[in-house]
Amino acid sequence: MIAKTQLFNSMGNLPEYLSVDQIVEHLLLLEKVQIGLEDSKAGRVNTKEEAKEKLGKWLK
Repeated sequence: MIAKTQLFNSMGNLPEYLSVDQIVEHLLLLEKVQIGLEDSKAGRVNTKEEAKEKLGKWLK
């Protein structure tokens, strides 16, 4: 979940006029970053080796 203050602070970096699609993309990015930070704090991370292994499987 994104805090209202995070949303308002991030909106200051955006252009004056946006399409609805651009706003939705921005919101999704903020949410994904927040989820990643929460996962990191909770220890839900992969080592470099694990990440390379997973990426190798995806690229096959």
